Amino acid sequence: MRDVSLKENERLDDLMRSGRHIIQNTQEFCFSLDAVLLAHFLSWKSRQRVLDLGTGTGVIPLLIADEVARVDAIELNEVMADVAARNVWMNELDEKIFVKAGDYRQIRELYAPESFDVVVANPPYRPVAHGQVNQMSGVARARHEFTATLDDVVRAARFALRFGGRFAMVHLPERLGEIIVSLHEHQMEPKRLQMVQPKDGKAPNMMLIEAVVGAAPGGLKVLPPLIVHREDGSYTEEILQIYGMEEGKE
Repeated sequence: MRDVSLKENERLDDLMRSGRHIIQNTQEFCFSLDAVLLAHFLSWKSRQRVLDLGTGTGVIPLLIADEVARVDAIELNEVMADVAARNVWMNELDEKIFVKAGDYRQIRELYAPESFDVVVANPPYRPVAHGQVNQMSGVARARHEFTATLDDVVRAARFALRFGGRFAMVHLPERLGEIIVSLHEHQMEPKRLQMVQPKDGKAPNMMLIEAVVGAAPGGLKVLPPLIVHREDGSYTEEILQIYGMEEGKE
């Protein structure tokens, strides 16, 4: 790992994977469990070329870099794009991960059509008119649809994906109906779905969904729910394994 100087409001966190670390800006959106779950949701292949829409700090590319051929990552927020690029350099992944500052709503100006095998996205979850908007602008943009709607991210994914390519996203369960409609309108069909529950017996508060370009309708595989916490608040064994942690050491 290369030495890097931290800027104001930045901290250095251990990714607990391949000795990698990640810079995060505490005044912007810091990655959380949803990004980690998304990175582990797909089965990766060594020849795949992957695009991460709205990469933030670049956490998903850092987590999957060892398993794929190349990861391109785009980020609208220039502060976050700078952090992501520095994370790539710090972890010596310059020849594997390529960060671009830009707006995926203009994806036609940024990438060639149908040039990726997999697209992933941890997009804004909530329409601007709903939910409590955090006063920190970077966090608000990351969680509310100020700059990109659900349909924007699905449209961008379809443009980037080859026929038979896969699109995976983490989102809110209550928007599943909208997501399926948008996928279908953009020639993609959902094939895998997993709900994420904060605790056993609690309603899911996240979901992971994977769709395939050009697939026939039907055949959706609904996986068993992923439970995040035990009753005492500690992580379940499944989450510990995803984080690469040992039982009792969280």
